[in-house]
Amino acid sequence: MKIAVGMSGGVDSSVAALLLKEQGHEVIGLSMSLWDGADSPSSHRRNACYGPDEKMDIAEAEQICRILGIPFQVIDCSGQYREKVLTYFREEYLSARTPNPCVVCNHKIKFGTLLSKARSAGMEFDIFATGHYAIVEYDADTGRYLLKKGRDSKKDQSYFLYMLSQAQLQKALFPLGTMTKDEVRNIAKGAGLPVSAKEESQDFYEGNYRDLLDVNDTEGDIVHVDGRVLGRHKGIWNYTPGQRRGLSVSNPEPLYVVKLDGRYNRVIVGTKDDTLVSSFTVRDVNWIAIHKISRKFTAAVKTRYAQTEMQSDIDMTNPFNVRVTPYEKIESVSPGQSAVFYDGDVIIGGGIIEKVS
Repeated sequence: MKIAVGMSGGVDSSVAALLLKEQGHEVIGLSMSLWDGADSPSSHRRNACYGPDEKMDIAEAEQICRILGIPFQVIDCSGQYREKVLTYFREEYLSARTPNPCVVCNHKIKFGTLLSKARSAGMEFDIFATGHYAIVEYDADTGRYLLKKGRDSKKDQSYFLYMLSQAQLQKALFPLGTMTKDEVRNIAKGAGLPVSAKEESQDFYEGNYRDLLDVNDTEGDIVHVDGRVLGRHKGIWNYTPGQRRGLSVSNPEPLYVVKLDGRYNRVIVGTKDDTLVSSFTVRDVNWIAIHKISRKFTAAVKTRYAQTEMQSDIDMTNPFNVRVTPYEKIESVSPGQSAVFYDGDVIIGGGIIEKVS
């Protein structure tokens, strides 16, 4: 097949391209250009997806493609990224919600804008591959493409891909899905790829989030759940539910952020028990393993990427909105984050957390 590989300049996408070429496919490398700010490389590289050091990552991706002997093309997606990802990020934070830009970027930019613009530029390919640790399989019984966890539980990235549509999954390939990170690095080292020991991306943005929000810090009250005003904050966007450090208020017991009150510009704090959530609603669910929900069912649920899955009951409120009731209360569920539903290794679906109880 003719396969386009999303090249980030890192070891994962580099090995994905290498493996596909070794399998005999016709491979081309694609990199996204996202940064539209000033070219002022930071003193300490964070290998983030978005930032002024982007040119260095693109140069490394081009070098890898040269070594592999495959064509390489950079596609400018900066306008669409600003419109679809950064605007979303800003609006969510300023609404006292916790955004997940990586999920939106995968769905709308990496598996959307990048491919449509590449094809518009005359590039032809059958499949799009990336270095994500996940697996796509076709289920002949249901006629649906399934998204499954990667074999390496420490690196599984299926959580960040749950928004992909059936059309996107049909044309997606994840060559590293059945591999571990150590195996990938060893392959890169054995092939002499210069990125074999490169550090991984730690965030989606290199700088301070405040730079993206373009707002003045607006002070407000830090309020205990019992109504006591304990101090002042310098902008609710600095906080997220479950946060303990950086509150700068005193209390006999350790305090955590319980929720953010955007309407009255307040940070509500309490004890660890106060952060426990008994249920929450999820909107705009993208169903993958099933066409739509028709009845109550049980699934393992994650509300954060690094969180342990919690068995929960999923109740339909309408075909694309559900209420999730964990068997045990969950700490610090954040409106705006993603809740993803699993049946073993298979993603049933996922959506955006709307309201917690």
